[in-house]
Amino acid sequence: MYREGLARFATEEYVGPQKGNLDNHFMHLTNYAIQKKSDDFVQNEAEDDDSGHKRSLTSILEYLTEHEQGFCSEDLMEKINDISVKAAISA
Repeated sequence: MYREGLARFATEEYVGPQKGNLDNHFMHLTNYAIQKKSDDFVQNEAEDDDSGHKRSLTSILEYLTEHEQGFCSEDLMEKINDISVKAAISA
């Protein structure tokens, strides 16, 4: 499994689907094409993958390891790998 990729973030804090927020694409979708239209979107520079709404997977794993007590990036990567294998098998 390739250990790099992109992590994309919504520009608005997520709130579970409710009648009043179902059409808020900035909350529910992380697509770059949608998020870049938000006034709150932060574009990162190519050499800086530790900020903005589009970051490298390495950056996210390092952040979580440093800031989240008990976080294990290896466990997360094993779960991602497991989900990927199961998705490929189901196809």
